[in-house]
Amino acid sequence: MTQGTVRLKTGFLLFPGITALDFVGPYEVLARAPELDVVLIAKSKGAVSGVLGLTLMADEDFASAPDLDILCVPGGGGIVQAASDTATIDFLKRQGAAARFVTSVCTGALLLGAAGLLKGYRATTHWLSLDLLPLVGAIPVDERVVKDRNRITSAGITAGIDFALALVGEVSGPQRAAEIELVLQYDPAPPFKSGHPRIADPVLVQVLSETRRALQEERRAFFTERAI
Repeated sequence: MTQGTVRLKTGFLLFPGITALDFVGPYEVLARAPELDVVLIAKSKGAVSGVLGLTLMADEDFASAPDLDILCVPGGGGIVQAASDTATIDFLKRQGAAARFVTSVCTGALLLGAAGLLKGYRATTHWLSLDLLPLVGAIPVDERVVKDRNRITSAGITAGIDFALALVGEVSGPQRAAEIELVLQYDPAPPFKSGHPRIADPVLVQVLSETRRALQEERRAFFTERAI
């Protein structure tokens, strides 16, 4: 980046019940790119509690947030409540209409979709919620990162790191993205090789699906009622 170049305003939406790693993983990547200026935004400035209790701090509220070049929406247990909030949806509609890139991590795609920002776009999300994407007008794709025009979505939680590296490659170039990947030593070698239903023990997939059934049905009912 040459001296005097305007940095791209990159905003993460924070909301109560966010999955911290949906945000923290991509933040670690994007904040290292000098071409990007990362800001944390919530309905109110200050503390936002994640789904497991980790407290995050929003720099700006919806009124004070700058016009964003890149909108990033994480997911988490609080997405139904966030999608029920008129101020949150209005913020996403306003920012998404003008942003250069509209992006999400995990079930953040459902929140984007609730704002009408994925209608007609190919998208992905956490494997447990992939079948909910048509309810928000999106075309589900079972891939780790999906780019359709200026929409970039990622699969569940850890895939947010892949998304962020892909985004850096788009706006800063592959060399910058490769440098960040190396400095983070991003060389995954999961010890149990069960990170996706296609490779996990089918019994484990069934158990986890049953454990999360109530949450998934709550989401299905909510997004079905508001289907786009």
